Amino acid sequence: MRIAILTISDRASRGEYEDRGGPAVEAWLMRTVSTHMRIDRIIIPDGFETTRDTLIELSDAKAYDMILTTGGTGPAPRDLTPEATQSVLTKELPGFGELMRKASLDYVATAILSRQTAGVRGKTFILNLPGSPASIDVCLTAVFAAVPYCLDLIGAAFVDTDPNVLKAHRPGR
Repeated sequence: MRIAILTISDRASRGEYEDRGGPAVEAWLMRTVSTHMRIDRIIIPDGFETTRDTLIELSDAKAYDMILTTGGTGPAPRDLTPEATQSVLTKELPGFGELMRKASLDYVATAILSRQTAGVRGKTFILNLPGSPASIDVCLTAVFAAVPYCLDLIGAAFVDTDPNVLKAHRPGR
């Protein structure tokens, strides 16, 4: 299982701000996923073209099974992660964003401002996450049970979870 964690932040890419989102995503995966994974963390600046081109490269040229983005999902002018993601998807899976917003609203009223989405490009699953470590935990916990089966359906590498942390849902099992 090859996973890319893509932090999208002008300040973090310039070294002006510590990337807290990428490490939070990696820590969550290390706690939850029970199968072997190779995780690569990448930081790029905000922007439609940069995000789009990086997602295409990670999916098509580098053949990652899963790309988890963090940052760029709010309403600020440079927050264009969802638009860039939608432009590269062959199939959008809007239920992921809907559930992440619903789960986050139990904790913070501003979750309604988040615009994350998810989908498939070839054999790569792409999921947008917020930038806040606490929100990343809430969002991944809300949706990740469906991710292993999604990866099965698209022909990506097999992944499973530690059932003591979060039980993956695969129909018929």
